[in-house]
Amino acid sequence: MRYLAPLLLAAVLTQSAQADGLPPNVLKALKTAQIPASSVAVVVQPVDSNTPLVAHNAGQAMNPASVMKLVTTYAALDLLGPAYTWKTTAWIENAAVDGILNGNLYLKGSGDPHFAIEHLWSLLRQLRVRGIQQINGDVVLDRTAFNVPAIDPGAFDDKPMRPYNVGPDGLLLNFRALRFTLQPDNGKPRILLETPSEGLRVDNQLRAGEGGCSSNWKDLINARLIPENNGNRLEFTGTYNALCGEKSLNLSPLPADAQAGGLIRSLWKELGGSLSGQIRSGAVPVGAKLLTQHDSAPLTAAVSDINKYSNNVMARQVFLSLGNSDAPATAERARQRIGEWLNSRGLRFAELEIENGSGLSRRERISADSLNKLLLDTWKNPVMPEFIASLPIVGIDGTMKKRLSGSDATGRAHIKTGTLDGVKTGAGYALDAQGRRYAVTFLINHPKAQAGSAAIDALLLWVAQRRPGEKTPLLENE
Repeated sequence: MRYLAPLLLAAVLTQSAQADGLPPNVLKALKTAQIPASSVAVVVQPVDSNTPLVAHNAGQAMNPASVMKLVTTYAALDLLGPAYTWKTTAWIENAAVDGILNGNLYLKGSGDPHFAIEHLWSLLRQLRVRGIQQINGDVVLDRTAFNVPAIDPGAFDDKPMRPYNVGPDGLLLNFRALRFTLQPDNGKPRILLETPSEGLRVDNQLRAGEGGCSSNWKDLINARLIPENNGNRLEFTGTYNALCGEKSLNLSPLPADAQAGGLIRSLWKELGGSLSGQIRSGAVPVGAKLLTQHDSAPLTAAVSDINKYSNNVMARQVFLSLGNSDAPATAERARQRIGEWLNSRGLRFAELEIENGSGLSRRERISADSLNKLLLDTWKNPVMPEFIASLPIVGIDGTMKKRLSGSDATGRAHIKTGTLDGVKTGAGYALDAQGRRYAVTFLINHPKAQAGSAAIDALLLWVAQRRPGEKTPLLENE
């Protein structure tokens, strides 16, 4: 009996040590990826329990990459409401006479994150239906819903034409992006400009590549915008392999006014209209009259696009919309409102740092423990169904479509993913073998983080295969 007490003490200490451990298959995947457990934070907790199943480095502040979108979208659903919409409006100072508008047309945005080409076409068509054919003035773009400084689109990763680097805009037209289709054509690649843009000329100097179609085919294509007297020339150089077949390439080569001008002029001309003036930024003057408006899809649709496909531009638009008040929205006001909202829900995240709400940031920080608390709080919120439905379904859709397909976890977890250089993350909800639901958070901050997807997948598979009453098979940390 005198040996029993030490044995019991050893058992207690072992259980205590294991409370911070990781499942064996996760540790194995981390070792294969050469990622130390000290660079990882993991929390797994049943939504109906106060005790985590796994809590590893839970309090460590880490870069969450796009998993930060969970904070932004949950705050938006709860503060703005799932049915919230944005309005894009058209204003005039003088009524049109015989189809002629002698004066300016004003288009005013409210921060719509998804005012796409078809929505702009519909709004312009409403102008034609209301009797306007010729505009003898300017088209003035009112972006004053947001008060944000201009950003350098190449500052983040030296890829200024990638659409995800577009900054927020109170009147964001078609994501400020142009869509190109690349096709093999008798040994020379062909480029089709799908998005109309008057004044832009495509200069195709692409060459046919050799070998197979690599996963980084976009990086083999270079684009350069060259101003000309009568518009702009977009020069394409580099290679495109015929084995890639037909692919789409989205770029944001033009400044905001130039992109808006080319698009509006093209669509207005297609609708039979004419414009004698410029297309420029400005503000709706006092006394102008509302002519017509476009209402966006509800917030739930935007949240789904943001989380399913990790749309950074839309996330930044929604984030700033949280800062809307009587004055134009600012990032500081959005951060303040999110902080006040978290505190009101008893979620005091001392380590939280939000820069733009999208996760496309080197500064943003949050801990796995805080994300876990956010997920548990969401589970009890009336907006929970809309929130969970917005997350990628493992092996089914979104950014998780190709991961764990055909496994025990397929269709049994909703996980938001995140990726930056040195960052790989995932967080959401997962079901075990008997249908019990868990909040799951996995953050990796390490130079070899890109190899960490297998460890995140291993954790999801481990949860999916668990059964009630089963002990947690944890090993000691590295």
